[in-house]
Parts: sequence; C-alpha cells; structure tokens
Amino acid sequence: MARLALDVMGGDHAPAAPIAAALLAVQELGSEHVIQLVGREAVIREQLDDQLRGAAPLVREAAARFEVVDAPDVIEMTDKPSVAIRGKPNSSMSLGIRLQAEGRSDAFISAGNTGAQMAASTFILKLHEGLSRPAIGTVFPTARQPVVVLDSGANVDCSAAELVQFARLGHVYARDILGRANPAVGLLSIGEEPEKGNAAVKEAHQLLLGAGLHFIGNIEGRDVPVGACDRGPVDVVVCDGFTGNVLLKFYESVGPMLFGMMMKNGVTKEQIGAIVHALDYAKYGGAPLLGVRGVSIICHGKSSPEAIKNGLLAGLRAVETRMSHHIGEQLAK
Repeated sequence: MARLALDVMGGDHAPAAPIAAALLAVQELGSEHVIQLVGREAVIREQLDDQLRGAAPLVREAAARFEVVDAPDVIEMTDKPSVAIRGKPNSSMSLGIRLQAEGRSDAFISAGNTGAQMAASTFILKLHEGLSRPAIGTVFPTARQPVVVLDSGANVDCSAAELVQFARLGHVYARDILGRANPAVGLLSIGEEPEKGNAAVKEAHQLLLGAGLHFIGNIEGRDVPVGACDRGPVDVVVCDGFTGNVLLKFYESVGPMLFGMMMKNGVTKEQIGAIVHALDYAKYGGAPLLGVRGVSIICHGKSSPEAIKNGLLAGLRAVETRMSHHIGEQLAK
C-alpha cells in the first residue's frame, strides 16, 4: 500500500486542480492505495463536494478512500523558501512532507512554491549520505525516447563533484522509473571533446570516467532533442541547474511555437495535436527532487488536473520501485 500526500493548496489553480487531479488518480490507483488531501479542511471538503456533485457512483465510491489532513497555513507562490521551514510549520507543504518523515505517508506531491518545497524536503526529510545537494530530475521528450535531465533548476552553481552526484541520481532514476537497464549518461557541454566546457564540466568529465557508470562523454544541446549523440543513445543528461532550467524553459516553448507555425502552413489540427502532445509536460506530471530520503514530486505551478494526476502516479512509481533506497545504495558506492 502507498499513501500519497497531495498539497491541495499549492499551485496557480489550487484548490480546484489538485482536487480534480485526486479524483482522476483515485480511479486509476488500486484500492490498496490512499491519497491524503493536505490543506485547509473546510476548503477541501467544500471543493470536494462541489466536484462530486453529479459524479458517477463509481467516482464517489473511489473518493471515499481519500484521507483529509487539516493544515491551516498556506505557503504562497511568492513566499521565500525559509517560510516553509520557520514561518509556516503547519502549512500544507510542511505538514505534508512531515507526514512522510514521521512514517505516516510515502510520497509528497505539490504544484506549489518550488523553492519552498525544495527547502522543506531537504530540511525535513534530510539528504542521503554522501550527497551535497538534491537535484530536480525532469523528463524531456526526444525523437527517440524520453531522457532525464538534471539538475533542471535546484542548483545554479555546481562543483564537479556535485555533477558526478547528479549523474548517480540520474542513473537510478533512469533505471528504476524509465526502465533503462544500463542508462547512458551524457555530460552537457559546448563540445564533445573532454577539454570543452567550463572548469567544473572539464573536471566532472574526468571524474565520470572512473565513476563506474555508463558514461558516454560530453554531449551538446543539439543531442538532447534527438535523444542520442554520435556515440549512441542518451538516457541521462547531466548539467548545472542554470543550464538545465534554461533548457527546460526553451523546451516548454517549442510546442506552442510549432503549433503556430504549422497552423500557418495548413497542417490539420489532428496532426498538430499529436506533435504537441508529445512535447506536453503534463504527460510526465512532475519532477522528483532526487537525493532526499523520501519521495518529493515537484509539479509545474500552472499544472492542469491531468498533470497533477500524473505527478501522483509518478510518486507511486517512485515508492513502488524503492527509488530513494536505491539512490542511497548508489551514493554509498
């Protein structure tokens, strides 16, 4: 059984979108799993009543498996990360993560303040031994098959040793979640040659050669959409959080850009829809904060119910594969 704590108060479209996501997810989850709705109890029950009005009997029956956890405080999207730790200890985010630390939950999912979720997850759940910082692992669609890019925004400046740690985190994620038996790790740089890149990247390249991973060397930005370089397929893309976040925001803009270009050139909406769907972040739901001792899934602030639902399913996969435990084992090496 997995207990998935959902931050009902987090995100641009809260509480409606998280509640709608929970209703979608509970219909797909096995009856042994539980979704914990964390937030202001009165708000949760009112929103749940509104969305269940006129719903099919099976949906109402599934919703009976929800657990409501009252959390009187709310972390706003504009709050500083420190607020999650010191200022609002009874917020839906802090309390939801604390449930896991106390053994009363197995995963936390939120579309709320990313910085606050990172800070609270790190402070409450703690990091695995041997890790300096956690990293956000984001799944990117490619022409081949999805790759995981990390870090995609948690750490702007990184040392060579931290980049190697990110490679280990990505290796476990690609193996456990993406099902890659021996994930190929590429280091994002400005050229394929080992001597290309800044000082941290050049040093990381040398360290990765002896890290015991399937390291295929440097890759370039053009290799990411292809999902491969001239040395073969890529499963894990390693970079600092500044580079990763720039890449992520660029990726998010590609779908709408292609949509507009194709509309101007007479491509049918059906054909466009298939392409845009392949680039839609909602398919992947959320990005795990890798390296904390537990499961913390970060969803986009503008996430739709479908995206948050997929975030819940991503949390379940992380629990079932014991991903966090395997990360600890990998770092111990």
